[in-house]
Amino acid sequence: MPRFAVLSHDHPFPHWDFLLEHGQACRTWRLLRSPDSKGEIPAESLPDHRLMYLNYEGPISGDRGTVSSWDSGTFEWLINEESLVEVQLSGSRLVGVVRLVQQRNQGSWILNGIA
Repeated sequence: MPRFAVLSHDHPFPHWDFLLEHGQACRTWRLLRSPDSKGEIPAESLPDHRLMYLNYEGPISGDRGTVSSWDSGTFEWLINEESLVEVQLSGSRLVGVVRLVQQRNQGSWILNGIA
């Protein structure tokens, strides 16, 4: 099963990186509220991250802060499209279906379903 990770990241401001293993890289989003927040969580798509970040904690090169693990586990792809992602998470903190939807005419995303 593919792996996922949620990393607490302190740069350029406190946020959470949500990574989903996809082939030789991770599809990645910056969550602007805690992953266990109720309701919709604003998210920003980031460039794919290397697989090593699925179990990495520590400083990020280029003076880009520090990351620590908030949760990790495995997941199942339910939908994997360019502007819609739905997965079944099996982590230590996050368990259940989450959906990421890209907002029309915007680069922003909304994450639903964790809390």
